[in-house]
Amino acid sequence: MTLNVQMFIKKYILYCRLDGELDQHTVESLRIRVTELIDKYSIQYLVLNFKNLTFMDSSGVGFIIGRFNRLKQKKGQIILCSLNDNIKRIVYLSGLNKICIIKNTEEEVNNYLGVA
Repeated sequence: MTLNVQMFIKKYILYCRLDGELDQHTVESLRIRVTELIDKYSIQYLVLNFKNLTFMDSSGVGFIIGRFNRLKQKKGQIILCSLNDNIKRIVYLSGLNKICIIKNTEEEVNNYLGVA
């Protein structure tokens, strides 16, 4: 399986809509691209939309923790949204819910961040 990612930036927010599987085979290219964008555009918030993500393993969890540590230096945050039941279970079992903000939809994220 593959991972398709739709990325766009609004102000200081990087949105990533993930479609497919986030695992050891797909995480590396995503990590490199997201890190480049965070640094190049002074991103403060990383929004990961899991609406179409069907699978995530520990390397996906590691990716999120790594970006959290990078954004924490800039007083930024990671926001996860549109979690399905499988992904939600992984997020809570791994403790990501303690370091990330969780919202139901991308619209809720925009309201939280005050962007239209």
